[in-house]
Amino acid sequence: MLLDTPVTSVPTPLTDARRQLRQALNILEYGDDVFEMLVTPRRELSVAVPLRTDDGTMLTLRGYRVQHSLTRGPAKGGLRFAPGVNLDEVRALAMWMTWKCALVDLPYGGAKGGIAIDPTRHSLGELERATRRYTSEILPIIGPDRDIPAPDIGTSEQTMAWIMDTYSANVGYTVPDVVTGKPLSLGGSLGRATATSRGVALVAIAALEHRGIRVEGSTASVQGYGKVGRSAARFLADAGVRVICVSDEHGAVHRAGGLDLDALDRHVDMHRTVLGFDRADALAAGDALTLEVDLLVPAAVEGVITASNVDEVRARIVVEGANGPTTTDADERLAERGILVVPDILANAGGVVVSYFEWAQGRQTYRWSLETVEQRLRERMTAAWNEVLTHSIRHRTTLRQSAMTIAVARVYDAHLNRGLYP
Repeated sequence: MLLDTPVTSVPTPLTDARRQLRQALNILEYGDDVFEMLVTPRRELSVAVPLRTDDGTMLTLRGYRVQHSLTRGPAKGGLRFAPGVNLDEVRALAMWMTWKCALVDLPYGGAKGGIAIDPTRHSLGELERATRRYTSEILPIIGPDRDIPAPDIGTSEQTMAWIMDTYSANVGYTVPDVVTGKPLSLGGSLGRATATSRGVALVAIAALEHRGIRVEGSTASVQGYGKVGRSAARFLADAGVRVICVSDEHGAVHRAGGLDLDALDRHVDMHRTVLGFDRADALAAGDALTLEVDLLVPAAVEGVITASNVDEVRARIVVEGANGPTTTDADERLAERGILVVPDILANAGGVVVSYFEWAQGRQTYRWSLETVEQRLRERMTAAWNEVLTHSIRHRTTLRQSAMTIAVARVYDAHLNRGLYP
């Protein structure tokens, strides 16, 4: 039975996530009952987060935690601090985490959380109080065997340390593996901070080779020079890719011969933006998406490649470093134009892979070497890339369709094997 795919005039992360699921189920020929089961989050929690500010006033923030699936194991997903965080966005991100974990064959379901807060407008003390209060509110549904948060936009290893300490104080003993992405001194993993970026670079290089593009001297534009994009640009440059443009929310910088990333990083560390970097030309932020390059890495937020700008994209390959950067309508148009898109659930899975390694190390109370972490990350990402590519060629589907059908089939198969209770 084929399912209709509803079209909405204003795509959102949640509508895109649901449409991607429907398209996968169409290919798998599963029915509406399967869609309803797989699209519905297992648990959702919306909480008030009262915050006493430094000047003594009181704010009441909104916080969320969504556990989309628990079928293949405990829930796993990041925690986002951003002004626009809302329940529907968190639902979409949790769903994508389910497929991401299944695709790279981790024993997790998907989750996501967030607080609607602008971290740039609050002191460190205020962020700590907000984090600890949020943790206390979601305490009943998290834990190393229930739901394991990790950093995302606006959060860091320090945020994870506060969550770990709050959780541990409440249960009465130290529980390092309640979160991943922690500081090394608290049981974090070597290689975790750059794992997402390293995974992006690994599959980007594989995609270039698949398309017959020589890696040495190929060109790239990285949209979003933050937690993921900055290190991804570095890893690509180390492999011989010429990174000619990077951007952040304020603007972009471009140099046809390739950016001096060492000098750019010093500038960003000092000024907290790429703007004003005097060894490159300034561009508008959106121009990073439309340059003629071999490789485009959208590594910021959702919904940046849309129906309104997709025909301006001139990259030969798009590797999604962010979650949901391409809307469904734009994705279909890119496929029509022959532009290869490596989907987010594959391209940026390196972070959750090494989060799993960190969780496993915590269970073992034994730290792996950096060489071991990076080798196992490479093996896991390479295996997933090869599986998705082979499926795509065999079934004449896009990489996203193949990745989604592989992941959705794994989750549904786990549902069937577990059965329904009662």
